[in-house]
Amino acid sequence: MAVKLRLTRIGGKKTPFYRIVAMDSRKARDGQYIEQVGIYNPVKTPAEIRIDKEIAKKWLDAGAQPTETVRNLLYHAGLIESARIFEKKASDKE
Repeated sequence: MAVKLRLTRIGGKKTPFYRIVAMDSRKARDGQYIEQVGIYNPVKTPAEIRIDKEIAKKWLDAGAQPTETVRNLLYHAGLIESARIFEKKASDKE
């Protein structure tokens, strides 16, 4: 099972609000997830980002791949040192 860290939308019309979740990459965007990692509210100024660092680190260490948006959120939260770290790992495998 390929696990990804990605966003799932829970906000209403024209008021987006997202959960950052760990879920199987084959599931639908708003489908069942394994574990909630944090939240992201782009409506607030500045945008609200709350991430449980222990849970996020656990999933990253287990090999979960974050989407591009989640990777940027993790970078701004200070969990990864570079937003491009996962792109380098993917290019090394080729």
